[in-house]
Amino acid sequence: MLTLEIKERNTKEKGAEGSIPAVFYGPKEKSTSISISRKDFAKLWKEAGESTVVTLSGAGDNKEALIHEVDLDPLSYEPRHVDFYVMEKGKKVKVSVPVEFVGVSPAIKELGGTLIKVTQDIEVEAMPKDLPQGLEVDISKIVDFSSNVTAADVALPQGVELVTAPGEVLASAAEAKEEEEETAPEVDLESIEVEKKGKQEEGSGEEEKKEDSGE
Repeated sequence: MLTLEIKERNTKEKGAEGSIPAVFYGPKEKSTSISISRKDFAKLWKEAGESTVVTLSGAGDNKEALIHEVDLDPLSYEPRHVDFYVMEKGKKVKVSVPVEFVGVSPAIKELGGTLIKVTQDIEVEAMPKDLPQGLEVDISKIVDFSSNVTAADVALPQGVELVTAPGEVLASAAEAKEEEEETAPEVDLESIEVEKKGKQEEGSGEEEKKEDSGE
């Protein structure tokens, strides 16, 4: 299990250099302001994601928690605040787990279709120790443009139950559209010549009128 050192934080004081303000809370835990190492959290977040249990240590008893929310700076995309959800011991939790599409789809390989990923995660329920970091979705079942894979097709580890509706579509294949070549419209040269000639005749008529009026 992954462990992260935490320190209780005085919200009226500025955080130490290289730290991130954070908070933990849960059904049996009051909301507590803490600070964490920016470097340590970046490494842990990359490895754990938001569905792996993290042990918070350094502020009273160790606490098993999930990374519930990470507030990112809109310019640098660096974490600037983190929420941890402390789970109740002996209780199952519901979390969204990211999915990875694997395998070969005949509709894509043989029919030239395009894979349509409808979702990037599904919701499951399990004891904290059984929570998967990710789940694989086999797309080999997508054999044509009318078939798909649903949440019910995902192989779940022992102790993990599906919360997402079993019939929810996770991926399908779409037929590739052929791009029609745009052809330039044909130019009628005769109509252009007639138009030019007409303008010239109109101009000469005006000149004749001027001569007749003695201008």
